[in-house]
Amino acid sequence: LPGLPEYRNGGLFVEFGVVVAKSPNILTDELDPSTEVIIEWRALTVAILDELHKVILERLDFTADFFPLMVEGGSWKAGRVIAKEKRTDGGPPIEIKSDSTVF
Repeated sequence: LPGLPEYRNGGLFVEFGVVVAKSPNILTDELDPSTEVIIEWRALTVAILDELHKVILERLDFTADFFPLMVEGGSWKAGRVIAKEKRTDGGPPIEIKSDSTVF
């Protein structure tokens, strides 16, 4: 199963410069989940997680059967840690107008 396109995973990639905002207002404005930016961010998050998982498996000489849960054991935790270092509330780098049903 692919990783989830939610703010902890996607935020991790923004925080480390893997995904770069097209314009500065993306990092300051609250955006609707249906905007192109959020849709692209979510799609990139899933694609990058898949590629990152492959790299980790190769470097550690693991199989997907042995190490299926990179997201829970790695990217979610890392996303939360870096968010807390960057922002006192630990929120995402890109604010999304949401009632918590999207991410």
